[in-house]
Amino acid sequence: MDKVLYYTVTLVESVLGVFGVRAFYDQPRYAVMERLDRGVEIRAYEPRIAVETDARGQGDGEAFGRLFRYITGANRAGDRIAMTAPVEAGGQRIAGQTIAMTVPVEQGNGGTMRFFLPHAVAAAGPPEPTEAGVRLVTVPPERIAALRFSGRITPEVRAEQERILTEVLRAAGKAPAAPPFFMGYDPPFAIPFLRRNEVALRLGT
Repeated sequence: MDKVLYYTVTLVESVLGVFGVRAFYDQPRYAVMERLDRGVEIRAYEPRIAVETDARGQGDGEAFGRLFRYITGANRAGDRIAMTAPVEAGGQRIAGQTIAMTVPVEQGNGGTMRFFLPHAVAAAGPPEPTEAGVRLVTVPPERIAALRFSGRITPEVRAEQERILTEVLRAAGKAPAAPPFFMGYDPPFAIPFLRRNEVALRLGT
């Protein structure tokens, strides 16, 4: 994609993101297996591929920057990842092609930050990162308990939502397999009440 068009499309979609419009984004596939109190969902996710880096905590701009550089060309194929549908050529990848960005952005409590890659890119084989500290990971099928909410994200809000999620799971007799993490579906400048935020816990088998 031409650079001018690339940034024009990105700008338009960023403006739409203010209003919580996510129609342009690919999302990991899952099925809701069970619904619990307070809106908690038990989901079965399909396998997926992500690009990740170490993060120091919520809102780590350096970690986000490393991942953003990967999707804007810091990879061995020089692919630019725009918020558009994937560009394909006869089912084969071509250097410098445009790849759709996905949501959510996943972040643990200070552990890692992840961008999930589009299904078409994962199937074709994603390009290797060229920046130190950025890596590709394959996430196996898993069960996740998720609680959706809107509004601004602060450490206090996140902690309260994690508390609710943990209490609902405890009451349902379900044991988490790892610490909680956050999934964000919107840019930071999205209108707060239109935001889709989720706290989640991976569950044991």
